[in-house]
Amino acid sequence: MKSGQLGHLGLDVYEEEGGLFFEDHSNHMLQDDVFARLLSFPNVIVTSHQAFFTREALGEIANTTLGNVKAWFDGSPRNQVFP
Repeated sequence: MKSGQLGHLGLDVYEEEGGLFFEDHSNHMLQDDVFARLLSFPNVIVTSHQAFFTREALGEIANTTLGNVKAWFDGSPRNQVFP
């Protein structure tokens, strides 16, 4: 980013995001220096796990879920997770 070789950056996941999102931290100093640096660039956007929240993505999630339920009832489960 700093060298200009990357034009823009959009992040929906940040590796050290635990504790950064889903609560109001407006009155606190940001302690994560890497995250603070990323936010200082005008061509960076961070969405805190919100990229899935589109009409298209939610429709696909619903279709996959309903397809999985139907397959399970039909006796041919898919996307099955085993311990």
